Amino acid sequence: MLFDEVLVGQLAGRPRQEILEYAERFDALHDALYRWDVWAAAYLIGDGCSDDSFIDFRAGVIASGRDWYRRVDTAPDSLAAHPGAIRTAGLGDPSEELFYEDVNYAASSAFERITGDADAFYEAWRDFRGTDAQGGNEVNMGEDFDFDDGEMRRRLPRLAALFLGTHR
Repeated sequence: MLFDEVLVGQLAGRPRQEILEYAERFDALHDALYRWDVWAAAYLIGDGCSDDSFIDFRAGVIASGRDWYRRVDTAPDSLAAHPGAIRTAGLGDPSEELFYEDVNYAASSAFERITGDADAFYEAWRDFRGTDAQGGNEVNMGEDFDFDDGEMRRRLPRLAALFLGTHR
């Protein structure tokens, strides 16, 4: 059984309020990784990284567990030691464990499993967060930089050695 399936099963066994609290915490962790340095790491590992792929990448980091999350939050270059990144470098195909789309939908999938209604989570989420909770919050992504080889090698030397040294 895959991680996201186990997570959905665990959440579906919880009260709805706890699922919403999980979703709120997941969003906070996910949003905290919305930074240029983390995106650059995803860009190297994924051989490019669109907005949607970066959403999935951050979910994959969260799914990798607390230790990996903290490591990436502190130093995205530490992903050079992540088993998924190492496999990706060897195979040339981005690992699903680091671009893990389904983890993004665990809370809504759990709600759907409980209620049988695909929209039940989003209705409950609006009530839980309030209508103005998604207001125009300014995001500080840190210093923007060009994802060219020179900058990657300077800012993410271990990942650059793993991905630029052999595959590009």
